[in-house]
Amino acid sequence: MSTDTTASVSTHILDTSVGRPAEGVAVRLSARPGRRAAWQELGGSATDADGRCKDLPALPEGTTHVRLDFEVEPYFEKKKAEAQQDAPAHRDSGAVFFPEVAITFAVTAGEHYHVPLLLNPFGYSVYRGS
Repeated sequence: MSTDTTASVSTHILDTSVGRPAEGVAVRLSARPGRRAAWQELGGSATDADGRCKDLPALPEGTTHVRLDFEVEPYFEKKKAEAQQDAPAHRDSGAVFFPEVAITFAVTAGEHYHVPLLLNPFGYSVYRGS
């Protein structure tokens, strides 16, 4: 919940390669009170079965920039292992192309920012949701 002196942040992840939420992805939240200030890691969470992080920490007063760090490599490695059990002739035996996704954005006090991550093994996109 946001107040007039802080912003709030939420996120979710959709794996667009299968059209389903991405469960179990670790997400870290960091903030800073100006573009030249040092990042302060506030904590983290992991996505639930619906691909949502419902318990991200609150932002400190004075936050102007936020960073969400998504650890997607373990998610894709698990999906790859599951696919290999079902079909041993897996077409891509290489490493995960984007092992991490870091999204940095500016915030204004009193506003809520929902930042969905649309993810697949070879790309991603983000946007400000509602």
